[in-house]
Amino acid sequence: MENAASDLATTLLALYYLVLGVLALYGLHRLYLVSVWLRTRKRQVPAPPDPPEWPKVTVQLPLYNERYVARRLIDAVCRLDYPAERLEIQVLDDSTDDTRSVVAEAVAAQRRSGVDIHHLHRTDRTGFKAGALKAGMEQATGELIAVFDADFVPPPEFLRRTVPYFADPGLGMVQARWEHLNRGFSLLTRVQAMLLDAHFAIEHAARNRHGCFFNFNGTAGIWRRCAIEGAGGWTADTLTEDLDLSYRAQLAGWRFLFLPELGVPSELPVDANGFKSQQHRWARGSVQTARKMLWRILRAPIPLRAKLEAFVHLTANLTYPLMVVLSVLVFPAMLARRDAGLGEVLVIDLPLFLGATVSVLVFYTASQVALGSGWRRQLWYLPALMGIGIGLSISNARAALGGLFRRGGTFVRTPKYRIEDGVLAGEDREDAEQAQTPRYRADRNLSFVLEGLFAAYFIVVTALAIRWEMYLSLPFLWLFLQGYTYMFFLSVVSTSGRPGGVGQRLRPA
Repeated sequence: MENAASDLATTLLALYYLVLGVLALYGLHRLYLVSVWLRTRKRQVPAPPDPPEWPKVTVQLPLYNERYVARRLIDAVCRLDYPAERLEIQVLDDSTDDTRSVVAEAVAAQRRSGVDIHHLHRTDRTGFKAGALKAGMEQATGELIAVFDADFVPPPEFLRRTVPYFADPGLGMVQARWEHLNRGFSLLTRVQAMLLDAHFAIEHAARNRHGCFFNFNGTAGIWRRCAIEGAGGWTADTLTEDLDLSYRAQLAGWRFLFLPELGVPSELPVDANGFKSQQHRWARGSVQTARKMLWRILRAPIPLRAKLEAFVHLTANLTYPLMVVLSVLVFPAMLARRDAGLGEVLVIDLPLFLGATVSVLVFYTASQVALGSGWRRQLWYLPALMGIGIGLSISNARAALGGLFRRGGTFVRTPKYRIEDGVLAGEDREDAEQAQTPRYRADRNLSFVLEGLFAAYFIVVTALAIRWEMYLSLPFLWLFLQGYTYMFFLSVVSTSGRPGGVGQRLRPA
C-alpha cells in the first residue's frame, strides 16, 4: 500500500514538473521575442512619398448591435483625410436592435454632406463578421480595403499614413497599433491594455522585423483587395477570421507590415464577463486556426524560424488547459515535496518558476518600455496582470479544448458603452443613462463557479503552506489565489447591471 502511494506521489510530481516545464518553455519564448525586439528596435521602415494618384479605398465598418458607439465610429471615419472622390465607406450592419436606425440617421446625415457612405444591412448573421466583410466586398469598389470595428476611433491621418506603403506591389496588409481610450478606467482595463501593448509592441514588432508571420487583428488595418481574394477570401470556419486569413495570405506570398508608431484608439471591455467572452473567442479561434493551418505552414517553403514562430503563436492558448492542470496539481506536489531540501528547490523548482513567471514580467515590462514615457508607473500592475492571466485559465481552457474539436461557432460580440476613462461619452443624457442598464451586458458562463472553487482551494493550500513553513512557495501560490479570487469576484459583480462593474462611478460627459 505504501509503495502504491509512493508511486502515485512520484507520478503526480513528475506530471507537475512536466506541465511547469512546458509553461516555462512558452515563457522563455517571450524572452526570445524580447531579445529580437531589442536587436531590431532601431530598424524603421522609411515612410514612402505620397503616390502620384491616390488609389480608391473602401472602408468597411462591421457592426452588430452597437447603438452606443456606432455614431462615434461613423463620424470618425468620415473625418478621414483622404481625397473624397477616392474614398468609399460601407457600414456593414447586422444589427437586430435600434442600432439600425441610429446608423441610418448618421449615414443619411453624412451623405447629405457629400460623403460616399453606404448602409448595408443584412437580415441574418450568416458567417458573422466574416460573412459581413465578404458581403461588403461584393459591392466594394476600392482596390484597398480598410476595416474598423465599432469600438475604434481612427485618426484623420490613418489612410494618408498607410496607403503610400502599397506602392510596394508585394505588400498585402498594413496593421496599426491599438491604443486605448479607457485605459485608466479600472484595474481590469489597465491590465487588458498591458496585455495588448505586449502583443503589438513586442510580438508584432519582433515577428515582422525578423521575417516571421504576424497577423491582421481584425481592425485598424488596411488590405490590398487582391491579397484577400487571392488567399481565398473571408471564411467563417474559425472564430478568428482575421488570423486565419492572415496566415493564408502570407503563405500565398504576400508580405505584411506593422506600423508601431501609428496608434488607433479603441475602447476596452469594462466588465469581466465581456472581457472573458472576448478572450474566449480569441482563444478558441486561434486553436481552430492552428488545427486548420499548422500542417500547411510546416510543409510550406518558408524559413524554419518562421515555421517555429508560427507554431508557438498558434498553439500558445493551449497553455491554458495546462495552467488548469497545474492548479490542480499544486497541492499534491506540495505534499510530495514537504521534506524537500533547499538544494532541491534551488536546482529544480526555482529555474522552472523563473522560466514560467519572471520571463512574463520581463516581457510585459519591455512592452511598456517600448511605448515610452511613464513605463515605470505601469510596473505596479504586473502582479495583477499575472494573476488575471491565471484567473482566465478556466474560461480559456474551455475555449482552447473546444477549438481542438469543433469548427466555427457563434461569434459573441463584446459589449461597448462609449466609456472613456470613467466618462460615459454619449450624445445626450438619455444615452448616458441607458448605457448603465444591462441591455448589452455580457452573459456569465459557468466558468465562474470553478473560479470560485479554485479560489477557495488556494486559500486552503496557502494556509497549509504557511503552517508547514513552505515559505518559498508563497509567491507562487499568491498568483493563483489572487487570480482566481479576482476573476470570480468580478464575474459576480459584473451582473449588477452597470458596465463599470465594481468601484467605478460612471458619469455623463
